[in-house]
Amino acid sequence: MVNCLLNLPVSIPFQLPVCDLKLHSEDNTRLANLCGQFDQHLRQLECSLGIEINQRGDCFRLIGEATAIHCGEQILQQLYAETANSVLTPEQIHLALQTAGANTLREAVTPQLPDIVIKTKRGLIRARGNHQQAYLHAIQKHDINFGVGPAGTGKTYLAVACAIEALETERVRRLLLVRPAVEAGERLGFLPGDLAQKIDPYLRPLYDALFEMLGFEKVTKLLERNVIEVAPLAFMRGRTLNHAFVILDEAQNTTPEQMKMFLTRLGFGSTAVITGDLTQIDLPRGQLSGLRQAVEILKEVKGISFTTFNAQDVVRHALVQRIVNAYEAFEENQQ
Repeated sequence: MVNCLLNLPVSIPFQLPVCDLKLHSEDNTRLANLCGQFDQHLRQLECSLGIEINQRGDCFRLIGEATAIHCGEQILQQLYAETANSVLTPEQIHLALQTAGANTLREAVTPQLPDIVIKTKRGLIRARGNHQQAYLHAIQKHDINFGVGPAGTGKTYLAVACAIEALETERVRRLLLVRPAVEAGERLGFLPGDLAQKIDPYLRPLYDALFEMLGFEKVTKLLERNVIEVAPLAFMRGRTLNHAFVILDEAQNTTPEQMKMFLTRLGFGSTAVITGDLTQIDLPRGQLSGLRQAVEILKEVKGISFTTFNAQDVVRHALVQRIVNAYEAFEENQQ
């Protein structure tokens, strides 16, 4: 850090903390990449962090709250390093903010957990934010894990990544991905085809994650050998799952009876991850969600972990986070 911007204008009151950053770069293309077209990347950082960023050449002045400008300094340095190999996009800026925990700067400071990196054949997968990091640590240490929170927080994606890593390191012998076959507020009527074709649309998000991490050909071979099994929840009754990694996705759409049935399938050497969003229950009106009941009944049971995500953990488009916040505020006002 070098005080190199003494002549830059300051439009925020002088008493606010100021951080001067010099990147020591003579590559104008990389600097333009960092700032974005019409400085849109800098404006995105300003909006998210609540700071002002002034730039002249490779010198940047950050003005705002101390914690926010410190976070902004780290993100700028990280993003500048990425410009050596890629053209930055607003999505990358958003993910960098998520990884840095920019949305939780005003929350109480929590102990920093060691970084977990999941290795798959398609690359490395890292947690973005404290809640995702805690989620990965919980999955490593507990046999039954609940991940509860809004869409786009990485609950299912990270669970699938952990499952693939466990399979490839031979900590488990097979991988089971399970979902309740419940229509999302629609009445699709009769679906043509055999049983596999009828349930396939409900399980497509799980296939997508597998294909992304392992590749289509590898997944196809493992499915043929039943090393990976993708099935509706109803098929789990009567089974005992030993040496398996089992993921129950969209668990908010289970009934209490289905949830109890699933949880009691766990055998020796197995890990189960249950994910769901309690704000998107598609069960018939008046039907209690098995996930909601399980969270209440099992919260004190030793050996079971619960990770709760919120809108600040959303890693999709920035608008998704605002949509989740808006719905949460609306539902609170209705109560």
